[in-house]
Amino acid sequence: MSLLGSAAAAMEVGAFLWEDKLAVAALAWCLTVALVAYAARRPKRVYLLDYACHKPRMPPSSGRYTADSVDFMRTIFLKSGLGNETYVPSFLFEQDGDPRLATAIREAEEGLFSAADAVLRKTRMDPEMIDVVVVTCSMLWPAPSLSSMIVNHCKLRPDVKTFNLSGMARILRQKSGGYALVLATESTSLNWYFGNNRSMLVTNCIFRVGAAAALLTSDPARRRSAMMELVHALRTHHGASDPSFQSALQREDEMGTGGVELSKDLVCVAGAALREHIRSLALRMLPISELLQYACAAARSAALRAVATRGAAAQGKVAQPPVPDFTQAFEHMCFHPGERRLPDEMVEPARMTLHRFGNTSSSSIFYELGYFEAKGKLKRGDRLWMLAFGTGFKVSSLVWVALRDSRVDPDNPWADCAHIYPVEVPL
Repeated sequence: MSLLGSAAAAMEVGAFLWEDKLAVAALAWCLTVALVAYAARRPKRVYLLDYACHKPRMPPSSGRYTADSVDFMRTIFLKSGLGNETYVPSFLFEQDGDPRLATAIREAEEGLFSAADAVLRKTRMDPEMIDVVVVTCSMLWPAPSLSSMIVNHCKLRPDVKTFNLSGMARILRQKSGGYALVLATESTSLNWYFGNNRSMLVTNCIFRVGAAAALLTSDPARRRSAMMELVHALRTHHGASDPSFQSALQREDEMGTGGVELSKDLVCVAGAALREHIRSLALRMLPISELLQYACAAARSAALRAVATRGAAAQGKVAQPPVPDFTQAFEHMCFHPGERRLPDEMVEPARMTLHRFGNTSSSSIFYELGYFEAKGKLKRGDRLWMLAFGTGFKVSSLVWVALRDSRVDPDNPWADCAHIYPVEVPL
């Protein structure tokens, strides 16, 4: 009876559609328009064709500080995890040794030009095909701008769009078939500190010279030759909090000597910002099963903390907030070189990059990517999470999926030293 009833109902629907052809046509038209609109507004896929890192020349040694400041910097350096082969600004080893605008521009040109030339050569890209140039550098603003220097050096088209900022992925997702040359560096020359304020001397012990370039495209025809595809991008800004905003400041000390001051709250600020950022990323990237486990762990932790407020805290039983297991979502992770509180297997590339090249700011992530390739760890289909910090305080994540296996190019910054890594570093 139910089978006959279903057949009768189907016949009635068919008869209605046959008789009301206008309604059927209107429905089909609406569905077509909706599909076309969705396809037109859907973000374009973004691919990383290739990248290159700048490897500066190794200068001789020199110094110009008081004995007390030298001892302090030596102590910080020995605990920093940096090795003896990192690169500092070359002006320190010149006869006058004074930072000037010309030395800062020379530092930027050496890094940006060499990285841009390398990535264009590796991808066999005609410079006139470039539609967008993005340069990230927060400590140097010359005129003409850094992006204009790239346009002049690479002889790009007159209608190329240039940006001296970050956030390259969204630019390409609005343009189908475009190419973007993205360059990352930081100017250390004009921000090298020559005073004796210890909170400002720390930057001399950590930050080093470096630059990287990446070529991105939204052309689907280039997918077969691309290295990785962008899956997700997330950027959170925590500058509304005063401790976050003041955690890293460019300023002058009491004697009028300029530099960058790192506050004592920096570690706490970074931890709080990272937790908030990770919560947002987890909802987008973790599988449902891991999200459920994390939710249960968070509920238990909240309950234990509530109990702690009623007396368990005095016994040292306060539960720590849980951390999602991101190994369920990513095979590889490129973290900011300053992150030290994670398991060794998760931060090996970051620690080794810090040891060999120091903290090169925004370009550090690409030196870590070079480490993955030099070690042959990246395989087709692997998911890679890039995580970086910035002043303000900002946290940014890029999630990629590999489209090919690792390969070691001759210009890989680790090509001549990967065999000696990993090494033991102080914690």
